[in-house]
Parts: sequence; structure tokens; C-alpha cells
Amino acid sequence: MTETNLLQGPIHAVHVELGATFAPFGGWEMPVSYAGTVTEHQAVRTTVGLFDVSHLGKATVRGQGAAAFVNSALTNDLGRIRAGKAQYTLCCAPDGGVIDDLIAYYVGDEEIFLVPNAANTAAVVAELSKVAPEGVTVTDEHRDYAVFAVQGPRSGEVLSALGLPTDLEYMAYADAEWDGRPVRVCRTGYTGEHGYELLPRWADAESLFRALVERVRAAAGQVAGLGARDTLRTEMGYPLHGHELSLDISPVQARCGWAVGWQKPEFWGKAALEQEKSAGPRRILLGLKALDRGVLRQGQTVLRDGEPVGETTSGTFSPTLKVGIALALLDTAADIQPGAEVEVHVRGRRVRCEIVRPPFVRTSTK
Repeated sequence: MTETNLLQGPIHAVHVELGATFAPFGGWEMPVSYAGTVTEHQAVRTTVGLFDVSHLGKATVRGQGAAAFVNSALTNDLGRIRAGKAQYTLCCAPDGGVIDDLIAYYVGDEEIFLVPNAANTAAVVAELSKVAPEGVTVTDEHRDYAVFAVQGPRSGEVLSALGLPTDLEYMAYADAEWDGRPVRVCRTGYTGEHGYELLPRWADAESLFRALVERVRAAAGQVAGLGARDTLRTEMGYPLHGHELSLDISPVQARCGWAVGWQKPEFWGKAALEQEKSAGPRRILLGLKALDRGVLRQGQTVLRDGEPVGETTSGTFSPTLKVGIALALLDTAADIQPGAEVEVHVRGRRVRCEIVRPPFVRTSTK
């Protein structure tokens, strides 16, 4: 998809009105920042931030045995949760590569609602549709719902002011109403802070977003864009598909084995992932914290004693720590442990970095 035919979310005009700068992401024209990435990042860590992430996919699997079918396909074990809960999970290829990572909402035994990544929605729907049993339908609802993320220590205050539910366990959700219109509220997020994700209908998105903007500003918060979303998730070490997860990067390599139901009788890629886990992955994801000045980015070579030992998958300047940080896939044969020192090629020079195990900052999700 070229920059001339990028998709736009339901409230694009509102972002223009708010002074957003835009960039392409996953085939969509996304707001990158409003007041500046650092300001928006700090608002999420200290007060509250509001993100429009309506580019995320939405799909529903319905029919008798829908939950059992999804459980036989995706990695995590839906048997661990119940109706009213959501779960992080992975859709893998037979060789263990990751088609996508997504959130599964357990509506009931006959309905699972999925939120994949924007660019991968069609692929996830297609793969599930290919093998769905008779009576089970997989419906792409990408443009049926918007997604807003309200994240930060004062996020509950914002939702309460709008009469929306806040007393939810982490990864629990409730179907509520705002102004007589349905909205699903879930205690999830991608920032490492206490927060919520709201899913109104696409047609109802603008009025709810404007109300959220008003309440977020009253709580000394900020509307935030893709820039802050990326710095926040990198500080937490959260994977981004196409960076820390891909068809070439397995859950074992990305340290996402906790999202795999290893005891389940089946899921896509099970045999390959079990073999990799048993043998040990050839590379593993770890964090880098710069000891010298320099901003780390994706695709930079990591060296130890002058020899390449891996490559960065994501990198940024941490507004919280005030240093460069990165995630990197490192060769397990090199046996590099947290606390070790390596170097990263940054614009023709070598930047010393300490190996750390993410998160880089304390998590406050629960």
C-alpha cells in the first residue's frame, strides 16, 4: 500500500483538528504526535494519555465450538480464562514463525472476539477461515469498531467521569454503554501503566473520543500518538510484530513462551516450537541500555569483542531513563548474560551498551 492510498480511521478529521503529525503504519495514516513524543510519553507515565489505535484489526469467530476451535489454533490456552476475560496469544505458522500476536476476548463458548495487528488482520482471518469447522464463521470486522487506549495512573478517573466501568481485573472486560451507545471496556494496554482499551462502534467513535479528550485534559493528561506508544512499549520490552515477532522470529526466541499453552494437545506450530524449546533457540531477545551517548535503532549490529553477536530489533531514546535503549536478538552460542557489556554500531561509531532483561522501567499494569 502506497502513501497515497493509506487507510484512515474513523476520527482522522479530529486528529487534524488537534494538530497531529502523521506517518504511515501498517497501511494506515496514523497520528505520530501532537504536543511532542516526550511530553506525551511522560503524561502516560505520570497522569494519563489517550491513544486512537483504531487501525488495530477486529474479527469475530462465532458458532458451536468456536472457543474450542480457536484454542486448537492459537498458542495460548483459552481454558485458562472465562467469559469476560481477554488473553494475549499468538497465531503461528507450522514452522513456529509468528503470523501475528493478538488479544482474544472470551465472549462465550460460541463467540471469541479477536484484536490482531492492522496489517495482519486479513491473514489471521484467512488462516482461521481455511480450517474453521462446519457451523463456525470467521468475520473480519476491521471497520466495525474503533479502539481507544486510555493509559496512565489517572486513567480510571477519566473513565469514571464518563460513567464507564473501571473496577476490572487486569485483562478483564465489560460490555457497557456511554451516552446510550455500546462500548466494550477492557483492562488492557501496551504501555506498562494501569489502563483501559475502549471499543465503541466505528460510527460512534468521534463523540466518545471528544468526550475522552475533554476528561483527559481535565486530568492534566495528553492526547498521544504512535511515537509515544512506541517509546512506552519499548521501555516495557513489549514485542511489536515485524520487529520482535515475525515469520522468522518465533515465540521461543522472543521470550513469549509464557503465551504458549505447552500442555495443550494442539495449536498451530506446536511440534516446531516444542522442538525449538527442547533444543534451545539459536538466538534470544534481550535488552540493551546505552552507556555512551547515542540513540539506538532497529537493524543495528551488536558486537562483543569486535565480533557480531546479534542485531537490534527496536531502539529508541527512553524519556524515562534519559538514555538510549533497544531490544536485540542475540546469538545464544555467544552466551551473553544480563550485566555483560557489548557495543552497537550507531552511525559509524560504536556505542557501549549494558545487557539487561526487560522491562527497562517498573511496570504498573496491575
